[in-house]
Amino acid sequence: MTTPHGSWPSPLSAADFAVAGTKIDGARYAAGGIWWSESVPQERGRMRVMRRDADGDAREVLRAPWSARSRVHEYGGGAWTVAQDGTLLFVDGEDQRVHRLDPGADAPVPLTASGPRYGGLRVQQGRLFAVREDLRAAPHQRAIVEIPLDGSAAEDDTAVATILSGDGFFAHPALSPDGTRLAFVAWDERRMPWEHAIAFAANLETGARTPIPARAALQPEWLSNDELLFADDVSGRWNLYRARVGEQPVPPIPTPAASTEIFSPADADTGGGLWVLGQRWFRVLEDGRILAVRTNGSDTLVLIERDGTERELAVPFDGDLSLEDAQGSLVLITGQGARVTPGLWELDIDAGVARPIRGGAPVDPAWVPGARPVSFDGPHGPVHAFDHAPANPDADADPQALPPYVVHVHGGPTAHSSGSQAGWITYFTSRGIGVLEVNYGGSSGYGRAYRERLDGQWGIVDVDDVLAAAQGLADAGLADPARIAIRGGSAGGWTVLSALVRGGMFAAGLDRYGVVDLRLLAEETHDFERFYLDGLVGPLPEAEQTYIDRSPLTHADRIDVPVLILQGADDAVVPPSQSEAIRDALAARGVPHEYVLFEGEGHGFRQADTIIAAAEAELRFLGSAFGFDPIP
Repeated sequence: MTTPHGSWPSPLSAADFAVAGTKIDGARYAAGGIWWSESVPQERGRMRVMRRDADGDAREVLRAPWSARSRVHEYGGGAWTVAQDGTLLFVDGEDQRVHRLDPGADAPVPLTASGPRYGGLRVQQGRLFAVREDLRAAPHQRAIVEIPLDGSAAEDDTAVATILSGDGFFAHPALSPDGTRLAFVAWDERRMPWEHAIAFAANLETGARTPIPARAALQPEWLSNDELLFADDVSGRWNLYRARVGEQPVPPIPTPAASTEIFSPADADTGGGLWVLGQRWFRVLEDGRILAVRTNGSDTLVLIERDGTERELAVPFDGDLSLEDAQGSLVLITGQGARVTPGLWELDIDAGVARPIRGGAPVDPAWVPGARPVSFDGPHGPVHAFDHAPANPDADADPQALPPYVVHVHGGPTAHSSGSQAGWITYFTSRGIGVLEVNYGGSSGYGRAYRERLDGQWGIVDVDDVLAAAQGLADAGLADPARIAIRGGSAGGWTVLSALVRGGMFAAGLDRYGVVDLRLLAEETHDFERFYLDGLVGPLPEAEQTYIDRSPLTHADRIDVPVLILQGADDAVVPPSQSEAIRDALAARGVPHEYVLFEGEGHGFRQADTIIAAAEAELRFLGSAFGFDPIP
């Protein structure tokens, strides 16, 4: 069937990928079964906890109206865990209190008092540790804490034991094998964790705290009672380091010794941006081997043997991997893949078999042929990207016609796209619209030097890079240069609008809850990112003029192409006032635009109705801007 690009008939509807796009948030082995948390888009994105036993049947453990969702640092993470006897411990999304659901109980009981938020839950040796955030009074306080399991702190917050507190941030509590020390990561409120974070080892008996010097520490884990393994990027890449408590960390390759493990450095990252609590980039197995994620754009899994040798494992997943739990040679892994849907797998390392537990279904390569990693020459160096060309076995276009393209800009900006299969991408590509995911300078996944290209240059380097990538795509004859749109959310929305201000390349913009006014953002955003702009743009008030000059709102009169604006009404990270400001500026000049406000949505869309409406609005908008008749 010969049909214009954008009008190809596709079996994938927005409703299909909204329902199939279940978000997995953590997984555990406990009580003889596999446990995990997943979103229910049809229930306003509620996070339920599921359990699968040896018989293979999955059942819902945490039922409505309960939802395991943390709001610590706004992005949450680590909202639940489970003890080995099957006791579920979780943060309820409504009240942010920690609750306990005993095996066979009809309803959970609270373990913490109202007021503070909790996240990063971890139960170890029958003890529950967490990150606590209290925003009720200034200055806001955060802490690493131990929560009693008997309910004694349900009405008395002083019964929660504080291990270390302050106005900075904390993550990754890990208890030593003998139960006397707790390791964790901490960073100052004026820094982001990928800029500078150190590990601590706290003596739970004496209260003494030993700092472990590091540049950007992640995920400390105990190898013995006085030896820690953690990730750090002092070399420019997050590699594994070992340190004895109270000593300096050893080099990336520990000194070989008969009683020690040998770890291997790599030109790849075992680590990433610490946006959410609970993510795990490596696992120390029971027999001393180490399974590690290595990221260089996409992800690979590497098994490091006890003698220091290593081998890459053949697995179907290659993006956004988190090693959730391990039991013998079995590991639970969440993530995405180029040829599979997002999901949860159980990997048998010795057998070399990855078994999907939830999601992880293979996709038809005729519809999803996989992304092509590409790079383009930019003014600041090479620009990395993933190209998803249009693909539909039942349709084709005039061979002389070039397809329209959507250049996608990820958020963060300290994050990255992995090139994995995603429902929203196939929604476009199956209709004859290409997608180019650009990992502009500032993205993680390519080392510190690539990430630091954006220091002080947000609104310049990112814009230069997406323009170079779009131009390179057009110059290669892969996209219609007159029909290239740019799409992004949050920090990606900032780049969308900044690129439209620059002009000359993009014929339409899809802005999802994007930043438009830096000064307004600095005033309104939440604590976690309160000083993020200091590094990306400059400190206030010294850099105020730069804030004004860089903001898309300042130059909204230069935007002369259609813009679609999608916004969550309850967004605390980029409040609706940002989107409404650019909407009003476009309306004042008569620039074609559409503004859609979704009630009950925060930073990112979770409800099925919202996901469907947003996707259909984007497709309809592109059809109107580029002159094709889309089939929803």
